[in-house]
Amino acid sequence: MGSFLGAYRSKRVAFLIGLGFASGLPLQLSGGTLTAWMTRAGVNIKTVGLFALVSLPYSFKFIWAPLLDRYRLPWLGRRRGWMALSQLGLALAILALSTMDPVATPSAMALCALMVAFLSASQDVVTDAYRTDLLPPNERASGTSTFILGYRVALLISGGLAFVLAQYMSWPRVFQFLGFLLLPAAFLTWRSPEPEATRPPRDLQEAVVLPFKDFFGKNYALLALLFVMFYKFGDYIAGGMITPFLIKTGFRDDQIGYWSKIAGFIPTVLGTLLGGGLVAKLGVRKCLLTMGVLQAATNSGYLALAIVGKSLPLLISAIAIDNFCGGMATVAFSAFTMSLCNKSYSATQFALLTSASTIIGRLTGAGSGYIVSSAGWPFFFALTMVVAIPALFILSRIPAESTEPAALP
Repeated sequence: MGSFLGAYRSKRVAFLIGLGFASGLPLQLSGGTLTAWMTRAGVNIKTVGLFALVSLPYSFKFIWAPLLDRYRLPWLGRRRGWMALSQLGLALAILALSTMDPVATPSAMALCALMVAFLSASQDVVTDAYRTDLLPPNERASGTSTFILGYRVALLISGGLAFVLAQYMSWPRVFQFLGFLLLPAAFLTWRSPEPEATRPPRDLQEAVVLPFKDFFGKNYALLALLFVMFYKFGDYIAGGMITPFLIKTGFRDDQIGYWSKIAGFIPTVLGTLLGGGLVAKLGVRKCLLTMGVLQAATNSGYLALAIVGKSLPLLISAIAIDNFCGGMATVAFSAFTMSLCNKSYSATQFALLTSASTIIGRLTGAGSGYIVSSAGWPFFFALTMVVAIPALFILSRIPAESTEPAALP
């Protein structure tokens, strides 16, 4: 399994912090930060909930992933060329989003947010494939940890600093600032190392058919797919509504920005790094089970807040527990996902698995505003805890050896 600290000594592992930052920055700009702007602008909660649909490209990215597996641009290699193009496109799309009015032109804002999500999902496809191709099996957990660390720093800026800045400037200005932060990502991509060469699909038909044939040829393929669909189901349902919940509970933007984002950063880092070390030491399966149980219980803090009402100590506790446990669970989950991928088709297979992990949650999340309106916040957060349970049962039915990356080709 390797030692706890030795898992972080590789230069490849350390390098992934920067790519994680580039991948994480756009996420909140079509999610929680966007819904905060809309809520402050006076958009009704049902419309805010429906905006969860603009994030659907994250759930359907496997559709165009074969194109990114098959074709390469005439610069920066098979993976890095697409990464650079998507990063530059994201900067332009976010700047366009900043010019929209959420009240007067919600449809136009939705189209811009959809474009941000599409380009961000495309960047995720090639970035996930890049690190899958780059990392040997014994570095998958630690590489995932450092990638998530960079990812979380980006979320700290786009989902935490953004709220603080919104107290001193308009939301459009905040989005413009965040859009410009993506420009250095292209330079980082240019300087990044090229993975060891693998044979790409020979034609588009092979790029579309063989990744699915290879994956579903595994005896446990359907169980693995069901597992990734439900492991973070509760998180995806709750994710889009936590910010509106905090606003409706009475917290100010700067309080949300500081306590729910910035003060949650340290628990996230600790959980992520601890998760990477534990997976390397104990193995993926044990960590998936233990961390899955902890992850299912994390929304109990928000449930308590919904019952008690505005309470700063309770908010801090809920955020800390959520970030710490979520960080550990994400590392184990991502290491498991990488272990299922064939490097020749890593873009398509990783996209298939990550799409499966979000699609039910995102579709269900679109109706979360209606659930809250009819049943209230306490029932909503209790529901997000219960729906996480099936994944743990499914995991128990998957062969033990299939959850250990080192055992897979």
